Order: sequence, then C-alpha cells, then structure tokens
Amino acid sequence: MVSAAEQLVANLNFAAFAKADELKKRILFTLGALLIYRLGTYIPIPGINPEALADVFRQQQSGILGMFNMLSGGAIGRMAIFALNIMPYISASIIIQLLTTVSPHLEALKKEGEQGRRQINQYTRYGTVILAALQGYGIAVGLEGAGNIVTDPGWFFRITTVITLVGGTVFLMWLGEQITARGVGNGISLIIFAGIIAELPSALVGTLELGRQGALSTVLIISLFVMAVIVVAVIVFMERAQRRLLVQYPKRQVGNRMFQGDASHLPLKLNTAGVIPPIFASSLLLLPITVANFSAGGPDWLTTTTAMLGRGQPLHILIYIALIVFFAFFYTAVVFNPKDTAENLKKYGGFLPGIRPGERTAEYIDYVLTRITAVGALYLAAVCVLPELLISYWGVPFYFGGTSLLIVVSVTMDTVAQVQSHLLAHQYEGLIKRTRLRGARRR
Repeated sequence: MVSAAEQLVANLNFAAFAKADELKKRILFTLGALLIYRLGTYIPIPGINPEALADVFRQQQSGILGMFNMLSGGAIGRMAIFALNIMPYISASIIIQLLTTVSPHLEALKKEGEQGRRQINQYTRYGTVILAALQGYGIAVGLEGAGNIVTDPGWFFRITTVITLVGGTVFLMWLGEQITARGVGNGISLIIFAGIIAELPSALVGTLELGRQGALSTVLIISLFVMAVIVVAVIVFMERAQRRLLVQYPKRQVGNRMFQGDASHLPLKLNTAGVIPPIFASSLLLLPITVANFSAGGPDWLTTTTAMLGRGQPLHILIYIALIVFFAFFYTAVVFNPKDTAENLKKYGGFLPGIRPGERTAEYIDYVLTRITAVGALYLAAVCVLPELLISYWGVPFYFGGTSLLIVVSVTMDTVAQVQSHLLAHQYEGLIKRTRLRGARRR
C-alpha cells in the first residue's frame, strides 16, 4: 500500500506552482527584497571620489578585500551604503552564541523557548549596531589615509560615514529577517547569495578577457571551469550525505489489539552546520583590517600582520582553516543537542538497538556526531581553501573560489527544499479541502 504522503511526493511537480498563490507571493516578496538590496550596493556614501577609490581598490583587490567585496556584492569596491553588508550581524551572532555557553543569564534565556529567543535576538541587534559603528569608523579612517579618496576629510566625514554604514547594515538585518519570515529561504544567506550571483557574470567576462589577452591559457581556463563543476558535484554529494541511526519502537497494546513495533531512522547530517562556518570565518577575518584602519600610519608590525592575512598567504590559510573547523563543531553543538534527542526518544519509547536509553544513548549519538562532524569540517576546509590555493597564484577572479561555490550551491539547495515543502503543504491543503467537500456532499 502506498500512503497518501508518498502519493503526494510522487505527484509533486512545478505544475502545481500555478495554483500555489501563497508560494508565489513569497517568491515575489523575496525577489523584490533582493532587488532593493542590489540597488543599495550602487548608492555610494557621501564625500567619496569614485575614480580615486577605483584606482586604490584595483591595487588591493587581490588581497582579502576581494573576498569581502565578493560577499558584499561589489559594495566595498563602490564604497556603497551596504559596504558592511550583514557581516557585523554575523559577528554579533557569533559573540552572542559564544556567550550563551559561559553566561548563566543567556543560557537561561536560551532554554525559555520563543520568548528567550526573541530576547537573545534583541541582544544580537544591539551588538550589530556596536560592531557596525566600530567597523564604519575604521573604514572612514582608512579611507582618509588612502590618498585622495575623501574629498573633505574630517570629523564630519567620519560621522556621516558611520551613520550611513550603520544604517545600511541595520536595514539589511531587518530585510533579511523579513525575507525569512515572509519570503522563501534564509534571508541572511540569500542576501550573500544574491551578491555573489550578481557579480558572477562580470567575473566570467573578466576571466575570458584575460584569456583573450593571453594572460591565461585556454587550457587553464577550461581546467578552472572543470574544477568548478567538480567542486559543485562534491558539495551536492556531501551536503546530502547522512548517517542514519536505526531507532526501534517496542510493541504496544491498545485495547485487545497488539501492534508490532515500528522502526525508523535518526538522520545525522555530515555537515550539520551548513554554510555557516565559512561565513563566520570570513566575517572574523575582517576584524584585523578594521583594527589596521583604526591605526592608519601605525606600527609596522600591524601593517605586516595585515599584509600576511592577504589571500593565499600561509597565515590567512591557517587561520581560515582553524576558524572553519572550530565553527563547524561549535554550530553543530548549538543546533543539535544529543541529550535532548535521547530524552525525546526515551519519552516516546524509542531506543537504539544495543544501546541503553537515556544517558548511554546521548553519549553514543554524541560520539557518532563528533566523528561525522570531523569529516564535515575537513570537507568544508578543503572545499573553501584548496581552490583558493590554486587560484591565488593565477590571478583568476575570486568568484570561482570554493567559499563562493559552497554558499551558492548550499543556499540554492536549501531554497529549493523550502519551495518543495511549500508546494507539498499546498497539495496537502488541497487534499484536505477535497476530502471535506466529498464528506459534505455525502451528507
């Protein structure tokens, strides 16, 4: 016998999209919000000489600034009002989540459910404003010390720059929350996704132009495209990979009838943290540049350290790998609690064969999760770092890097999954309505 749910999944196709009015509204809202974001990346902050800015950025885009320009959709290169993007929000989220492990107050809020989550989100917003103000001031000071970029240096320029950049970050934070609530997909991830996709055509044209000029050989360009296809295939495979733990449910008696015990699976994703670790790692790597901008013309060791964090430099690679591995384990621990899972299994009578329910089950789940997370962390580090090691020595645009491909593929898969879930829910609603209508006719 085929269940109703299996029939719905089998018949699920995008022909039902025309009838899913709620889904169409969500998709249109998401596209409209992303369009507003893209328009904001072309509005420059006041007091900037665009020609001088383009010349300076052209000389430094091969470093770590190229990565953040990619994540901001080109807003840094144009020094737009959205130049900070949502990186301060991500940094604030990291800090708050770290504090929940050491602060009894935040840990208690985390356990209070929806009300506690709202309070933690409010703290994250406050932290976003503070970090955006600090980074905005660092950018203002850095621009003043970078030649003739600023037409009228001084405190008025610094204040207006800080206000503009903070306002842009807060607006994007709000826009991302609106996309998550009223659109399709995770708003913050989609904003970064839109920035990468929007700059991808110009990167492709730039690569082909380098080939036409003879700077890159045809074999090398083809190899890069083949490498990108292979990386995409690896990402899709690894993001779908799971370790399924068999869960048994005992026989139960209802009245005079005895029901056979059921069996199901507890799926543990190989990469539970998703695209969060590379985004968090990239966000934290922005902090040294902010400090260097604060200390424009400062000590030589700070300038040397900042230079060592350039793309392809050993220090940058080591720190990037360490941060990715750390956040892969940290975020997995935040979103998945083996003790809660074990308690829920015990509560509903489920157990893992050969494992005693309760604490022993939690220990076993934690053991398995730690092992597969180690594999997932190595996969993330390899996908994000290995292509950059090759590309950094060939001068190819940053958009072919593993980080950008990981973000694009992962966000696309998550968004498509949400669209399919909305379509499936719409089919369920239609089935329920038809069932009620048939029942009313019989009466």
